Order: sequence, then C-alpha cells, then structure tokens
Amino acid sequence: MTVYIILFAFVAGFLALRLYAVLGKRTGHEQVLHKPAEERVPVPPMQRTIDVVPEVRETGGRNIEAGAEAGLRQVIQADSSFDVAQFVDGSKAAYRMILEAFWKGDEETLAWLVEDDVRAGFSQAIADRNEAGHVLENRLVAIERAAIVEAGVENKVARIAVRFDADIASVTRDKDGNVIAGSLTDAVEAHDIWTFARSLRSDDPNWKLVETDEA
Repeated sequence: MTVYIILFAFVAGFLALRLYAVLGKRTGHEQVLHKPAEERVPVPPMQRTIDVVPEVRETGGRNIEAGAEAGLRQVIQADSSFDVAQFVDGSKAAYRMILEAFWKGDEETLAWLVEDDVRAGFSQAIADRNEAGHVLENRLVAIERAAIVEAGVENKVARIAVRFDADIASVTRDKDGNVIAGSLTDAVEAHDIWTFARSLRSDDPNWKLVETDEA
C-alpha cells in the first residue's frame, strides 16, 4: 500500500506517536455492552473491479460480536480507562500501518507495532521477497468492517481479537519492474483476524499485534 496524499502522510506520522494511546483510552462515550445472549495476511480469490483509484474508506456496522462482550467486560473491569470505540478505530489504523510497513519492507516500523514472534514471520517473508527480487505495490482500498470477535484477560494480560473485512489491490513486480502477479485495478477481499495484547501490569499503554490468522 502507498501513503495516500500529504494529509494521510501527516495522519500516519501522528498515529506513529499516538496509536497505542488511541487503542484504549476511555472517553465516557464508549459503546454500551449488552448482556450476552445464551449461548498470515490472506488474499482470497473473489475480485472486485476498480474503475478509479478511491480514497481509503471505512463503512459502519456493529463493532462488537456477541461472543466478545463478556471478555470485554473483563478488560474494562481490569482497565477502567479502556474505550471500545476508540480501540476499534485504533485497530483499523494499526491494520493499515502494519500492512503498509510489511508491503514496504519497513522492519523498523514493524518492530514497535508487533510482538517478536509475529515480527519474525514478517521479517522472513520480507527476506524471501527481497531474495527473489520481488517488489509489492499493494494498496488498501477499503476497510469494510472491523469488529471485536474475542476478548479477555489472563495473567494480567489483556487480549482482543479483531476481525477485519477489507478490499486490497495488489501487484508484484520483478527486479526489472515487470508485473508478475496481481493488478491495481482489481481488488480482492481479505478477511483477517488480528489479536492485539497489552500487559496490565505495566503503565505502558502500548498494544501490540501478537497473532494473525485468516477469518
């Protein structure tokens, strides 16, 4: 993905300083949790044709799935400053930033956004890509939906899993600049579940990506 215009570059720089604080600060206007009822970056095959190059858009929708509500209560009970709506917004920013860093091969940015195990996987993929002489020209077209699907606290560590439904346009070029895969005019649907974690024993408000999976 490439950085979108000067304004987005400014926003990304701001997020680099404030992202983790955004991933959990309570404002007093957080979404009310209702009582529960009884009860590695994918590229799926479906394509969507893009006629023009759009700005990144994010559509609305419920951002907590029913099975996550009890776990979110645990997080809020353990950390009274936690805010659900701001966490979801911050997770979308993290999703964009991490994808962009991976596509660019920016391991310095990945180092402060993801835990070591996840970083190792990204680093190996980047190394393999560089060895093959491949360059990615990927673009996050839209985050259609981001929803918390699981949450909880264990051993004073809060973990929150977020499902992202997104459209991604991608192109892979060889060392000579020839397109060998993908298209920037055809987007594919991506369905990911990313898990973020933070130690509640620490005053550090930082949340990091600790696990990725396909939805």
